[in-house]
Amino acid sequence: MTRSTPAGSKAKGRIFQQEIRKDLINRFGIHDLDIQSTAMGQSGCDIYLSQAAREVFPFGVECKNKELLNIWDAAEQCEMNARHAKLRPLLLFRRNRTPPRVVLPWSEFCSIWSEVLALREKVGQLERDL
Repeated sequence: MTRSTPAGSKAKGRIFQQEIRKDLINRFGIHDLDIQSTAMGQSGCDIYLSQAAREVFPFGVECKNKELLNIWDAAEQCEMNARHAKLRPLLLFRRNRTPPRVVLPWSEFCSIWSEVLALREKVGQLERDL
């Protein structure tokens, strides 16, 4: 087993942030100039979003790529940074050889799901009106 160095850990985190950025561009059509991976150690959200990107993806993202994660500290950091940026908190984390996972506050999940249900109802109403 090899020991990780602080530089190696930061590189691992930076690569994860860049992968998430690229995925957001590909999945949601965000222009690459409207979304940036922030520098390691910089305060605030890990993914910088322009106003145009926020309209498509209104989340303050915190990325953690660690084998052992204090989820409570990570969630608190994410919520604080997202609140400051006036975005919904979204914590992404993973460890080696696993897909990313997502954590968000229950109230945010309920709000998002309510919006999905309202949109479903609107689409259903439009279909019935046709």
